Amino acid sequence: VLKLFKLLHRTRQEVFKNDTRALEAARQKINEEFKNNQDEKSEEKINELLKMASDVEVILRTSVIQAVHTDSDKI
Repeated sequence: VLKLFKLLHRTRQEVFKNDTRALEAARQKINEEFKNNQDEKSEEKINELLKMASDVEVILRTSVIQAVHTDSDKI
């Protein structure tokens, strides 16, 4: 669980590099989701949550695009 938590935060830092608002929002959401489920006892539910977190990490890494303004009329 801790390994996946750290992986999500590293991915967040890479994907949203130089975007402080997105970095903070993602940090809060990751922390909130893990905190909300920290007392979960069901092994089935824990495995389901870990699978979802892993899927989110893959989606962040492969599907999120950050645009950067290079000129007044270009991104």
